[in-house]
Amino acid sequence: MSTTPTRLPRVRASELVGRGWLNTGGRDVTLAGLRGKIVILDFWTFCCINCLHVLDELRELEAAHRDELVIVGVHSPKFEHEADPDALAAAVERYDVHHPVLDDPDLVTWRAYTARAWPTLVVVDPEGYVVAQMAGEGHASAIAALVAELIEEHDAKGTLHRGDGPYVPPQPASGTLRFPAKAIALPSGNLLVADAGHHSLAELAPDGETLVRRIGSGARGLLDGGPGEARFSEPGGLCLVPEPMRATLGYDVVVADTVNHALRGVRLSDGDVTTLAGTGRQFMVGGQENVAGRTGGFDAAALHDARSVNLSSPWDVVWSAELGAFVVAMAGNHTLWAFEPALLRPSVRLLAGTMNEGLEDGPGAGAWFAQPSGLAPSADGALWLVDSETSALREVVPVDTGVELETAVGQGLFDFGHRDGAAGEALLQHPLGVAVLPDGSVVVADTYNGALRRYVPPATAAPAASAGPLAGGEVSTLATGLAEPSDVVVQVDGRAWTPGDPVPDGGEIHLLVVESVAHRLTRIAVAEDLAGDVLDSGARRTQRPATDVAPGPLRLEVPFEPAPGQKLDDRWGPSTELRVSATPPELLRSGAGKGADLFRDLVIDPDVPEGVLHVTAKAASCDVVPVGPDGEPDPGAFPACHLASQDWGIPVRVSSGTGSATAALSLPLRG
Repeated sequence: MSTTPTRLPRVRASELVGRGWLNTGGRDVTLAGLRGKIVILDFWTFCCINCLHVLDELRELEAAHRDELVIVGVHSPKFEHEADPDALAAAVERYDVHHPVLDDPDLVTWRAYTARAWPTLVVVDPEGYVVAQMAGEGHASAIAALVAELIEEHDAKGTLHRGDGPYVPPQPASGTLRFPAKAIALPSGNLLVADAGHHSLAELAPDGETLVRRIGSGARGLLDGGPGEARFSEPGGLCLVPEPMRATLGYDVVVADTVNHALRGVRLSDGDVTTLAGTGRQFMVGGQENVAGRTGGFDAAALHDARSVNLSSPWDVVWSAELGAFVVAMAGNHTLWAFEPALLRPSVRLLAGTMNEGLEDGPGAGAWFAQPSGLAPSADGALWLVDSETSALREVVPVDTGVELETAVGQGLFDFGHRDGAAGEALLQHPLGVAVLPDGSVVVADTYNGALRRYVPPATAAPAASAGPLAGGEVSTLATGLAEPSDVVVQVDGRAWTPGDPVPDGGEIHLLVVESVAHRLTRIAVAEDLAGDVLDSGARRTQRPATDVAPGPLRLEVPFEPAPGQKLDDRWGPSTELRVSATPPELLRSGAGKGADLFRDLVIDPDVPEGVLHVTAKAASCDVVPVGPDGEPDPGAFPACHLASQDWGIPVRVSSGTGSATAALSLPLRG
């Protein structure tokens, strides 16, 4: 097989059209103005963990080729909140985006480039022609090879122009906190905040404002040591170690160090930081190098040495006494993991999830998640979970065989809104935080609605005759007007409260809210009866252009070709995988399921007018081992392995006319 990526036909790149630009000093950017540069268009949306992974993948390439390469982010929003220009500006600052960003709320440029998934990458050569298009993450090495090839080619032709690009850095912000993610109350009464934008932890006095000390140097990185030298990268969830275990383990707090793909331990007495789990590399779904020292694929059923396994964007962490482990919301690969902190050999294991993105309940081994982002224990031993991309609140119940999942609020990947009332009809919008209230009800940091929502489970509801509007299994709104709340700490009489603890008569309940975009903690008093308002701002669906498909046979293809210097990796079985399903399931008469080929013949039911095709594709490749003078592979070479993967949700409209309806659908994984 050729290792040179197939070039697309010479088609001029479409102009970049949107509402405005960020990171350009107020100037518009045009393709004509970028002529002579290699341009990478990164179609992204800031809710999407895969998009955030791609931002990290591109950082090294961007820094290495600033003279020849311009990356342009094209922000095409999924959620309504993401179309707010102020929210986008905050996200560009939050995620250290160091290139121009086009604000494309109406998906004008998205449509022009026929993007179908977040993220999608398009490479434009110095003469303004599209030369490659690919979806998903894991393409860093392929893009680097293509950029090197284009530099050599256009240097020789005289069409490459070196020099500064259009990026203009914004003015740096100052303050104690910068995009705080999560918070906990410490035994001392102080508060510990994951100060993600400062890549550190901030210990604050009980007032939530006065800085007591900072743990971490503030520089992005993965480094253990004392509070002045340790490094984090956008830390997230925090969990106090149970008091009897602290002296034995030697740390008091577990930190979900999100962008480092690691769990860290912090000793509060001196601020010392150690790495507990993770290698610093990202777990790649289907990859062969997720466990150090293994010669085969990842064994999901096994216990693994905690320091030998790649993790993927751990977002939150809580202790579960029933499971005897810290439970980790692994947003990056849509799973829950267990970290078992044995003194001699700490271990991790996959607790729940298939690594497919969606909303499926039942036993943990078959459950589907979509960026699990917040966890909270309840007094009965269950855990409450917010699943951000499905805008869902779910319950995780320990059972003899592991855990089982049940969704309380949430409809799926593309349905969201702000609607109170019966839980089955209620809607959230990309929630990131959750906590349990003293009466057993649940408060949700409904992030993109800027609100706190309250869910009353049926088991905790008052009798129907006296319950009023908040009968069991219903949702209300406790507060609105918050700036992307990402976590909630429940306090009683100014002190931390833990589910199961008694509440004194007349005790005052406050919610300490992490307002991420406002860079602060906000204390909100809660009414004695915990009653909230019942609001309905309507339902929303992610709006993307639907693809007209003809009823009957539909050919699905996912073009993929390894990058230069790589080959398909079939050492441990098929190197590719394609999984197809539909919402509603009746949309597909045949073709659903999993297979190794990156093509599938589907049959569309003519009696279903519209729906969504769910497609997941994976392709594993590895570096070609160089051959020595003797014709044998170089024994000193250690080929690196790579994985390209992507989930698509393709809205389709079944059209009985011939017109523009297609009988073939191509979703390039690597073009």
